[in-house]
Amino acid sequence: MSQPVILFVDDDPKAGELMLRFSDTAPYRVNVFQDPHQALDAFRQQGADLIVTDLRMPGLSGTELLQEVRSLDATVPVIIITGYANVDDAIHALRLGASDFIKKPFDMDELQVLIEKNLAHTALLKENHLLKRQLQDEHQRFGMVGQSAAMQTIYHIIEKIADIRCNVIIEGESGTGKELAARAIHYQSQYADQPLVIIDCGGLSENLLESELFGHEKGAFTGAHQAKQGLLEAASGGTVFLDEIGNISDAMQNKLLRVVQEQQITRVGGIRPIDIDVRFIVATNRHLEDMVIRGEFRQDLYHRLNVVKFTMPPLRERRDDIPLLIQHFVDQLAERYHRNVSGFDAAAMQQLMQYDWPGNVRELHNLVERHIALADGPVMHLQDLSGLRRGEDIDSDLPSLAELEHRYILKLLDRFDQSREKTAATLGINKSTLYRKLQGYRQQDDN
Repeated sequence: MSQPVILFVDDDPKAGELMLRFSDTAPYRVNVFQDPHQALDAFRQQGADLIVTDLRMPGLSGTELLQEVRSLDATVPVIIITGYANVDDAIHALRLGASDFIKKPFDMDELQVLIEKNLAHTALLKENHLLKRQLQDEHQRFGMVGQSAAMQTIYHIIEKIADIRCNVIIEGESGTGKELAARAIHYQSQYADQPLVIIDCGGLSENLLESELFGHEKGAFTGAHQAKQGLLEAASGGTVFLDEIGNISDAMQNKLLRVVQEQQITRVGGIRPIDIDVRFIVATNRHLEDMVIRGEFRQDLYHRLNVVKFTMPPLRERRDDIPLLIQHFVDQLAERYHRNVSGFDAAAMQQLMQYDWPGNVRELHNLVERHIALADGPVMHLQDLSGLRRGEDIDSDLPSLAELEHRYILKLLDRFDQSREKTAATLGINKSTLYRKLQGYRQQDDN
């Protein structure tokens, strides 16, 4: 195991010499810097287990060095050396994230006690992080978090079909992780080094979608100043993931059918067919089989795509995974935002477990991110939660899940003064999905 590394920063060369002499036989390695900028560059390149820095230095003060270090690493301990006249500045540094401070002239034995204490704390943090990572790995597969029976079924399907170049339909509500499942299928396969192209069919107009999928020849339309390779052509040898496949037009369904059947495309404005080798994974938050029955989706295209079909479970049907997902998001987001947040208290967790999550995992991620951004301390409490209703508080008229979703969306629109952007962000869905839901509600009201 390598020795811990300490960066000692002081513009006084005698202080550095003293530090090197006293640490000559210590169980750690000391790198001494008189220039704080050089120390910062060394930290950026190689990191450190502990930083000991003088407070007052030309060019970059100890406080400024601390702030730069904190922007790079929220956990590395920093000990501030200060004169008696600068104790207030040292206290300010503690508020900015310093671990300890020691007054000049200091006793080397006292400094070494502080060093050993902070290195022991760092070692404990690393051990906890390693244990947490090991535990996290036990609860994760293919980049997805969950140990519930519903997720075990999904993992089993992914393992079975990953290396088979069959087309796949993934159904499920918005926010359940359909794209994650598609990525898992691709990256677990023997074709993982080939392209994975992701296309949101619901976010593009028909003409733009056609141009993106098939590409176009020079002069095919106004503004087509040069030929462009389409995404299907670019993905040859790999996988194309078509999200919200249920929203494409009849004409586009017909064109896509020919591609799926023949593995050939023709660019817009072109006449030469181009061979491709693409695996299609498509996703939808609608039931394609019901759409086929209603005549809204081509039966022949459905059967070409429906070699394997599975449904991502909504979060309300895998509640046992909620604590695992929350801890995963807390760890991930606290590190990203450099926040000292460990999670929710028991009362808050109980309410989070009882909520039905109409926006599913995406909504849960959004909630955790929002609360970490606003957190005042390491533990988030029940009173910090807003907009959640416990299962037993749901209206006594026993509405359907669709009706609950309808009411919740309208309530959010009212709260945000009809802002679709804020409403979609809170739900954890994109604006085009929200727009389609609102259009569906209007059609229901008109009937």
